[in-house]
Amino acid sequence: MPYDRNLDECLFVQNYETDAERITVSVYSYNNGPKKLQITRENKDAQGNFRFTKLGRVTKEEITSILPLINEAITKM
Repeated sequence: MPYDRNLDECLFVQNYETDAERITVSVYSYNNGPKKLQITRENKDAQGNFRFTKLGRVTKEEITSILPLINEAITKM
């Protein structure tokens, strides 16, 4: 069965944003299944538009900035 966007429910979303990037912490449930945490990173391109990239390694500053978002997301799970 292929992925159906209409069955993917976003229960929580918060962003940590700087001049160059955005990290998004969210909670999703697919087809009323288990709630799962998702963390994504987007970088700005030359035109200032956000483009998805691998989360990869995170700095201490990024961790301390998104940790409160993760803790809040946990309360939605």
